[in-house]
Formats: sequence, structure tokens, C-alpha cells
Amino acid sequence: MVIAVDFDGTCVTHEYPNIGKDIGAVPILKKLVENGHHLILWTMRCDFGKLPIIGAENEIEDGDFLQQAVNWFKENDIELYGIQENPTQKQWTNSKKCYAQMYIDDAALGCPLKYDKSISNRPFVDWIEIEELLYEKGII
Repeated sequence: MVIAVDFDGTCVTHEYPNIGKDIGAVPILKKLVENGHHLILWTMRCDFGKLPIIGAENEIEDGDFLQQAVNWFKENDIELYGIQENPTQKQWTNSKKCYAQMYIDDAALGCPLKYDKSISNRPFVDWIEIEELLYEKGII
């Protein structure tokens, strides 16, 4: 199964442009790969050079924000099948939507979230509940 995974608020807490705190995604993402599933990093992060900082007047942030997320996967020994796209879909479509059979994203309707103000001011994915759902569905 191809699974598209968001990054900020999903793999780590929301702290963009920085990498957020650990929220328990690593062991479950590794289980998905170990069970033969393909992960695609599907995020709003990009490496287009200078970007405006939201909420700040006239400030510009320069960085490799997408690459930082890719590095997080590498540092955690989690293999990525694709980055921002399914590597096979150009063979059969010109659509820019990333094709996957499942999407794990903190903004997705029904995605189990955790609210822990000691970790983050914003909700983030509850990986304990995600793992239970994946077991129930026979995915891991």
C-alpha cells in the first residue's frame, strides 16, 4: 500500500520552520515500511529559497525546509518511496495530487489527534491511536 504522510503536526509537533518535537511517529512509520508499505512524504514544506514568514512584517526566511524533513526520515532510518509525489503516477496521469491509498495528516477529517499543551500549542497526530487503527485494519 502507498501511504502519503504529512510532516508538521503529523510526524512531529508544529514548529515550522524548525523541526518539531517527537510525538511517537517513528516506530509506527518503521512498522509500516517493515510490512511492505511505501511512504511518501507529502508536506507543505518546500526548498524554494526565500519565503515570507507568516505573521511577521517584512521578514524573509531562507532555508531548505523540505530537505530538513527528508533528513528527519533519513536520521530515523525510515525509507521514503517518494517526496511530494508518487514516483509512478506520471506514467498514467498528469495530476499534481499525490496518489496514495491512504493519507495520514493532522488536518484530515477523522484523524485521531492529541492535545497536550506541555508539548505543543497545537494539536498533533495521536500515534498510539493510529497504531491501533492500523492493527485493526490489518495494515501492520
